[in-house]
Amino acid sequence: MNEVDIALRRLRGRVTSQDGTPIAYERYGDGPPLVLVSGALGTAATDRPLGLLLARRFSVLAYDRRGRGGSGDTGPYTVEREFEDLAAVVAEAGGEPALHGTGTGGALALGALAAGLSAGPVSVYEPPYSAEAAARHRGAVALLDRGRRGAALDLFLADSTVPAELRPGVAELAHTLAYDHAVLGDGTLPARHLARVHARVLVVDGGASPAGARRAARALTAALPRARHRTLTGQTHEVAPHVLAPVLEEFLAEERETSEAA
Repeated sequence: MNEVDIALRRLRGRVTSQDGTPIAYERYGDGPPLVLVSGALGTAATDRPLGLLLARRFSVLAYDRRGRGGSGDTGPYTVEREFEDLAAVVAEAGGEPALHGTGTGGALALGALAAGLSAGPVSVYEPPYSAEAAARHRGAVALLDRGRRGAALDLFLADSTVPAELRPGVAELAHTLAYDHAVLGDGTLPARHLARVHARVLVVDGGASPAGARRAARALTAALPRARHRTLTGQTHEVAPHVLAPVLEEFLAEERETSEAA
């Protein structure tokens, strides 16, 4: 089945989180379940290019985090509510699905696992555990508090390769930068908290990413009890889906073989 056929068979739905918030998702592909967790300003739609590639081997479920896309935004916001949202999506996926989180979505997934969420193997791409990333989030939130949404987006995306013509499309998501800031905190790697994550984890970074992002990936790998690290040559924080997908497929296939042999 090619990506066009998979896209045409895409199923949309909603689950209800513990506090009653509707969480929208889309599902495509057949095979073992895999849940995608988007990063800052991401949605199920932005995860779709990666999801369609992975859907050739997995049943992929990508969702809109609260406050984004088709999902609700019941207040007041807390990180724990996002953990509950992810738990509802995991239950919808069935079994103990694999998880993949991009950027702050990786930090969210790991935080939920440390808090007790049960899932299969996990992969993350450059969770921004760094003082620099936290400062950028904090600055953006300060601008949001003053009603300067455009300036907040400009600050947050200053080092991004997102084309200027696409930036108006994320303007409606600007308020969720405060949510990602809450997930990230002060940027300090929560090593004691992450020590509770017992899933096998693949930590991936880009060889052309800033030195701080690469240091954070190595530190995260060392903090997790069962993690390994992989660098993708030439990739930046905006990783190419066709480069990342085979790496995730290989990791998940190896983990499935290990589990079946145990």
